[in-house]
Amino acid sequence: MKPVVVEEIAEPVTVPERSVRRRSLFAACSAHAVHDGLTDVIYVLLPVWQQQFGISLALVGLLRGAYAGTMAGFQLLASRIARRWGRERVLIAGTALAGLAYLIAGLAAGLPVLLLALVLGGLGASVQHPLASSIVTDTHEAGGGVKEALSQYNFAGDIGKTLIPALIGLLLVVCSWQASVSVVGLLGLGAAGLLWWLLPRHGTQTQRKKAGKQVTGKRSPGGFAALMATGMFDSAARMGFLTFLPFLLKSKGAGTAGIGMALSLLFVGGAFGKLLCGYLGARIGTMKTVWLTESATSLLILAAIWLPLTAMMAMLPLLGLALNGTSSVLYGVVPELAEAGGREHAFALFYTATIGGGAIAPVLFGALGDAAGITVALATLAATLLLTLPLSWRVQRAVEA
Repeated sequence: MKPVVVEEIAEPVTVPERSVRRRSLFAACSAHAVHDGLTDVIYVLLPVWQQQFGISLALVGLLRGAYAGTMAGFQLLASRIARRWGRERVLIAGTALAGLAYLIAGLAAGLPVLLLALVLGGLGASVQHPLASSIVTDTHEAGGGVKEALSQYNFAGDIGKTLIPALIGLLLVVCSWQASVSVVGLLGLGAAGLLWWLLPRHGTQTQRKKAGKQVTGKRSPGGFAALMATGMFDSAARMGFLTFLPFLLKSKGAGTAGIGMALSLLFVGGAFGKLLCGYLGARIGTMKTVWLTESATSLLILAAIWLPLTAMMAMLPLLGLALNGTSSVLYGVVPELAEAGGREHAFALFYTATIGGGAIAPVLFGALGDAAGITVALATLAATLLLTLPLSWRVQRAVEA
């Protein structure tokens, strides 16, 4: 019994100090902001690429799906590679690859090269969510405040979604799309350098290795499966709506700058939605929060279809709050349903399901939009959100158990 007692008492020695916690959180937030900005700037570029290469809505969805699908598919592999080479190194390398991919996209003279660049970008982006999330969880668990730290981490992602698409929307007015995309690539490379400077060389990695020796798995397999399914449908609706929102705006008379501004308004609301709903979920429970946000999202998407441009622009922040708020609640549940040593793997599984749903949705709804029109596609998308309501009830039961 004595060695066990000594080991338990010695555990706090490996906990990162407050300065390391701050640097790790700032690094994770920076990575999330840049990666989400690099991911969602595609929505501004899709109408430009459609006009440049003369492609259908289904191929537009394929371009979006290539990035998101690769990002989803390689997250589990990223978590395995991180166990060998270290989360910090893999996160830095992935960020650099995402930036390099946009530099390649800026040189694309045809659709094949652009598609290849988006696949490389998705490969680089695949490391961010599981590794940065687990870094935040591990560095804050011993000192408390995991959910609050994850809320800040999620909030930072939407800040990136707000600023980077808006910047590129303005750049597209004064320079070519190739030059604008190259700026995005340089931003990614700069973020990789910032992460190299910020991330601790030991602290979190030592704790990760120690955690890796613990029992891995999920405390409630059924509840975790329901959580992944909830996230998948939520992400499918969100990614599908974001993919075709620029085309809906264009049909109402919005220009390139207007589309960039609309996305910024949506993401501003989304950023505050993630911050607000994370705390709301902790107070009233997962099920009630999801029912509130998903029902509101469904109704507001239907309103966006029929409202004129000015009224639609005015309600986009509210739509963004509901549209993105659910994800913050779901992220915070992952550590509750996963064993301490299996959180990195659990985050990878969760993000694979959610981003995978987001990757498939643009292709499916794009094909529906080509066949029946964008209005029917978006209305169908709004209806799919109702599938999250019974699933969230199952998740809530697992959390309470």
